[in-house]
Amino acid sequence: MQHEDHFARTHYGVFYPINTRWHDNDIYGHVNNVTYYSYFDSAVNRYLIEEGGLDIHRAPVVAFVVNSSCDYRAPLAYPQQLEVGVRVEKLGNSSVVYRVGIFAEGKAQAAASGSFTHVFIAREDNRSTPIPAGIRAVLEKIA
Repeated sequence: MQHEDHFARTHYGVFYPINTRWHDNDIYGHVNNVTYYSYFDSAVNRYLIEEGGLDIHRAPVVAFVVNSSCDYRAPLAYPQQLEVGVRVEKLGNSSVVYRVGIFAEGKAQAAASGSFTHVFIAREDNRSTPIPAGIRAVLEKIA
């Protein structure tokens, strides 16, 4: 798939609304680059919690971010309403690579597109472990 496709709304399988906040803006008057990563984290974890049943407080298996990157195409700023699109690009035994797009509400092209990798970890020994079956099933839905 071409890199340009990562910016198309049709590339993503699920969307979540994000409300920008006053402190998301930097001195230049737009959402600061590091804030996009919190949007990624919020959308991906919401999907895992709501669709996959991940219990972030008590589950014996949790997911840790081990890699992330982002390409920026257009600025966004408070008080815009945003939508975060999520899809799975690669599903391994104990890891998953997501593609995440940040869209101004209703727009066809993302203002930013990023990659985000989770490794699933057994909480008791802090070692990688296979993705739980229920979570794997919902990840396959957006692959």
